[in-house]
Amino acid sequence: MRLVRRLLKWLLILAAVLAVAVVAILQTPPFGGRATGARLDRMQASSAFINGRFENTPPQQTDQSILRNLRLYRQGFVRSPTFEVPVVPLARASLAAAPAPGLRAIWFGHASSLVEIDGVRVMTDPVLSNRVSPVPIGPTRFHPPPLPLGDLTNIDAVVISHDHYDHLDMPTVQHLAAGGTHFYVGLGIGAHLERWEVPAAQIHEMDWWDELTIKGVRITCTPARHYSGRRAMDNTTLWSSWVIRGERRSVYFSGDTGYGPHFAEIGRRLGPIDLTLMKVGAYGETWLDIHMDPESAVRAHLDLGASVMLPVHWATFDLSYHAWEEPIVRTLAAASARGARVVTPRVGEVVDLDVPFENTAWYARQGTR
Repeated sequence: MRLVRRLLKWLLILAAVLAVAVVAILQTPPFGGRATGARLDRMQASSAFINGRFENTPPQQTDQSILRNLRLYRQGFVRSPTFEVPVVPLARASLAAAPAPGLRAIWFGHASSLVEIDGVRVMTDPVLSNRVSPVPIGPTRFHPPPLPLGDLTNIDAVVISHDHYDHLDMPTVQHLAAGGTHFYVGLGIGAHLERWEVPAAQIHEMDWWDELTIKGVRITCTPARHYSGRRAMDNTTLWSSWVIRGERRSVYFSGDTGYGPHFAEIGRRLGPIDLTLMKVGAYGETWLDIHMDPESAVRAHLDLGASVMLPVHWATFDLSYHAWEEPIVRTLAAASARGARVVTPRVGEVVDLDVPFENTAWYARQGTR
């Protein structure tokens, strides 16, 4: 019995030490900040803030059973390319001057894209770090970004869809903030940016359907179906999609979302849309309510009444229950069946809406595992 008591004592001590360590780690800057004061008051006034947290309407139907999700993850999918993913380098000098009028988009991988619209540069969920995690473990990139973070300059604005680590990256945010970039974020996310010492004048927190302008380009925060939280899945910040509209052109960025009637509503209110940056990857049978599959993404693009679809949120990190190239294959098949126009640029390749774009099946290389 004495041995058992000693063992229990040491187990309790170990558990206490681990608990203290976890609490200490959760207070470090990568985990972000917490909303208080006027920020919290504004969050609580939102129609999406229900019973102490943000909620989807109708409520989320996702099965988040850890064991079931792990079982799905361990299935024998081809999760990463063995060949070198082609990346078109972006020269730092190309960002030195203000962009010309028109609409161009450069996919940086995953949900990160650089949009040049009527003389303004806007980035979506910029993540240039090699790893998407608050600690030095977790998924790493399949490919480098088109240019190093230190060369990313002269970005006027960033829109952030939600606060998960593969969409809100502390080092990238801090670098851009030092260059004067303005950040357009959902309610509550400003607390993270404030913790990272982004100047208050560069933080713009928005509720769904709020609109702000920068250099004549209108940025509208629009609905999505997802969830949030950097410490836990506690829905403490608002997830969003975004419409960016210049004088002649417009872009829709889906962020992470499940399919729903919000796409048609956005199209009615803010259409027509010239280009969609539409999430097509990181889906699974337990997550479709908050991570739509490629067929739903094509349907959403058509609901928006949009012209051209650029599929994003695939081919950069292993975060899913499917083969790494499956999202684009299924997207193209669904688009062909429904008459939707899809472009498939390489990472770093420029898509100019005023210039015909020729797709290449760069993802169909042999030699994947």
